[in-house]
Amino acid sequence: MIQNKLLIIEDDMDAANYLKLYLEDCNFEVETFETVTQSISSIKFNQYSLILLDINLPDYDGFEVLRFINKYHINIPVIITSAYSNREYKLQAFRLGASDYVCKPIDPEELELRIWVHLKNQTQLKQIEEKVFSIENNAIYFNQRVLQLTKIEFEILSYLIKNREKTIPRSKLLQYLSAKSQNNRSLDYHIKNIREKIDDNGSNPKYLITEYGIGYKLIF
Repeated sequence: MIQNKLLIIEDDMDAANYLKLYLEDCNFEVETFETVTQSISSIKFNQYSLILLDINLPDYDGFEVLRFINKYHINIPVIITSAYSNREYKLQAFRLGASDYVCKPIDPEELELRIWVHLKNQTQLKQIEEKVFSIENNAIYFNQRVLQLTKIEFEILSYLIKNREKTIPRSKLLQYLSAKSQNNRSLDYHIKNIREKIDDNGSNPKYLITEYGIGYKLIF
């Protein structure tokens, strides 16, 4: 079974180690650090499934970890575990992107259940993000949004979706289109329009790639 890797950022190492042992018994892999500096350095080079973050830390307050995560667009749930129960701290934590806020003293069993909920939500979000393109009911969806396509644009994009990650030669794509439509307008013109509709930068596309001298490839 693949373990979810958790990071505990907590200056009370007795409490951190107790929680670490409990969560390891729940089949998590757990690392602990007591400073913001150590934690940020580790986040840079490790992939964590979730972070448990105290606010009162020796070098900086824990909000600096949230600011770092926001700055570098790191997609990871963070549960604040703090002795501070006042509204101002909670609001600041949520404004900075915290997923949850748990006041000390911590009930390990309750915290474990909260962790599983956030991990489940994160998995569902990743599945949605990874889908990107889908064909449903004679429509093409991009990031859960229906694309407004002409008939020939629909044919081009649906063909590329069905052959994702494969380079389709221009000649093969034109041959496919000639059997589907009598439209003889430039293929490059349609590709340009599709890119605009999926917000793909023509000079540096992310999804619809031109393999120069060969054809096109859709990656997602």
